[in-house]
Amino acid sequence: MKKLIFSFLMLALMAGGIFLLPSCKQNQAGKAPYKALIVTGQNNHEWKASTPILKQILENSGLFAVEVAQSPEGGKDMSNFKPVFTKYNLVVLDYNGDAWPAETQKNFESYVAGGGGVVVYHAADNAFREWKEYNKIIGLGGWGDRNESDGPYVRWRDGQIVRDTIAGRGGSHGRQHPFRVTTREPEHPIMKGLPANWLHSMDELYSELRGPAENLTVLATAWSDSAKGGTHQHEPILMTVGYGKGRIFHTVIGHAMGDSTQPAMECVGFIVTLQRGAEWAATGNVTQAVPYDFPQFNTESKWSLFRPLEFEEILANLKNYQPGDTRYNLQDLTNYIRNNNDGGEKYAKLETALLRYLQGTGTAASKNFILKELSIHGTDKALPVLKKLEKDEETKEMARFASERITLQYSN
Repeated sequence: MKKLIFSFLMLALMAGGIFLLPSCKQNQAGKAPYKALIVTGQNNHEWKASTPILKQILENSGLFAVEVAQSPEGGKDMSNFKPVFTKYNLVVLDYNGDAWPAETQKNFESYVAGGGGVVVYHAADNAFREWKEYNKIIGLGGWGDRNESDGPYVRWRDGQIVRDTIAGRGGSHGRQHPFRVTTREPEHPIMKGLPANWLHSMDELYSELRGPAENLTVLATAWSDSAKGGTHQHEPILMTVGYGKGRIFHTVIGHAMGDSTQPAMECVGFIVTLQRGAEWAATGNVTQAVPYDFPQFNTESKWSLFRPLEFEEILANLKNYQPGDTRYNLQDLTNYIRNNNDGGEKYAKLETALLRYLQGTGTAASKNFILKELSIHGTDKALPVLKKLEKDEETKEMARFASERITLQYSN
């Protein structure tokens, strides 16, 4: 399923120019309430992988209809690259390449200053060192020969944000690894309700970013571990910037790989903060709830389809489970049941689906896990199916255990 979605989006993207696909979720009028434009086409990163995923993530929020402006290839004529930014509530930057025409630069500056929303994604902060206003819009940047002349480092030290003007390069990262993100502005609309600390999946941890840092608020930081090639500093990970009337959300996470495995972009923390940051940049508010499976202090959480799985998809992922396999799919099932056990109609539908699975062709290991869940949440409706499974050598022990617990619960 994931590969089909990815391939479809890639075909649309490679057709060139600007394209539009309908949102997965829509308002009552049948349309997403806001329009977003992703600017892409050149990058030192895998933009052909990241741009379709960014589009899907934003549309999955139900808030954005997304179009893509794809530049000419690097080294080609850029004179006609002139996206009309004012048509959109939000511009998402997934670009690091040749300079835009002067007219396009001025139009972008006017768009942001006039109140346009912007998301700066990952390597977009590597771009355009010589463009003064762009660097004010992104707040901090890296690479491109940046140094102390471009502005200070911004770090978290001794309980506060500090601007360090020490000489040094702009932009670095150590080896990719999972790392913990720490919230620094818990009352900001983007961060409100998120854990104080959460574990992000394997990614590049950008460090030593420097720039004008004007009207910049650091929402979250991460410790750049020297053992991983980092700076031994708390580095900014999520930021907001004000530029005129415009709102900018800057996320340095979400490195795209060149294949179908995307640990950083599958991370629920990346997806949710991107969706919330995009809504805030476009509107000034955040209306999206924090999902129940958001990462925790020592727990990663991934959406392999860049959205929460439907219950039937979770069950399908369990079909071939064997002892020793990753337990992500098991945890998905546990989380879903716990979050949806209302003791009424909603749980009754889940239990019906679980009982149907138990009578199907899934592995004995997956059925035993479901039996364990039923021993906790099951009702007397499950007992006839459990009695049948007690006759199967591979499921009899767990089926008997679940039956006894449910029977005891109802007798009490």
